[in-house]
Amino acid sequence: MTQHTAPYSLEQIGYGMVRFNSSGIFSTHKDHMVDPYAATRIPKEAQVEGIQYSPQAKGPFSAMVLLHDKWGLTSTIQDLAKRLACEGYVVLVPNLYGRQGGMVTANEEVADALCERLNEAQALQDINACFEFLNANLAEDTTLELITRNAHALIGFGMGGTLAIQTAAHRRRLQAAIAVSPALPQDSDLINKLHCPLMLHIPELTNALTPAQLQEFTKTCAQAGKSVTVQHYPDTADGFYNALSPAFRSSESDNVLQSSMEFINNILQKSK
Repeated sequence: MTQHTAPYSLEQIGYGMVRFNSSGIFSTHKDHMVDPYAATRIPKEAQVEGIQYSPQAKGPFSAMVLLHDKWGLTSTIQDLAKRLACEGYVVLVPNLYGRQGGMVTANEEVADALCERLNEAQALQDINACFEFLNANLAEDTTLELITRNAHALIGFGMGGTLAIQTAAHRRRLQAAIAVSPALPQDSDLINKLHCPLMLHIPELTNALTPAQLQEFTKTCAQAGKSVTVQHYPDTADGFYNALSPAFRSSESDNVLQSSMEFINNILQKSK
């Protein structure tokens, strides 16, 4: 793959903590103008917390949501989000463990326990709220709009990759989904509901699925007329994208980001 230079450097990427209603319905500055208690009222609904990265330049930019692996919202995931933002995207990384206290761990047993306790329906609700937040997250001055509405992609790693596929079957306005080292659904009904092109990054030594499961998944997708691109990584294991993992492979991790951005850019360009 040819050498690629991102349009923005890491020094040009800003970030901020975000917190919003998981219902996907948000109060505006006008609501706060007429409600003196809006800023201090304790919300009844669960709140999604995360980090949003964006180039420090005039938009608008397309946006993507990045879903972390079972380890939580680690520094590695934050670094990946910054690199994606360098490509000229607003990148929102929700803490999928927010309803469990937002824990981050390097212990595999703890990570597996957190993953098992994750309520999938609630997680999908929180992810959907992320896209609604990106649609609503516009400056009051319309000449300074930061984000292009509904020009959204989704990328997930490990556990997040599995949720990315589930989200692609639930959110109709999603433009592209990418899953790295995911477990694959074998439910043909869910596959028939995939609303956007899907890209899979599969390490050869993954424990998340078998070659037979991958073959069955791609076969079912083809029969349903769904667009699925599979990229294989020989002699790599789960965690090959994680700089803190013994399985980390720098060149393959770079390839995931570059090929994913090419995939997303091609799709969004065609949708304009």
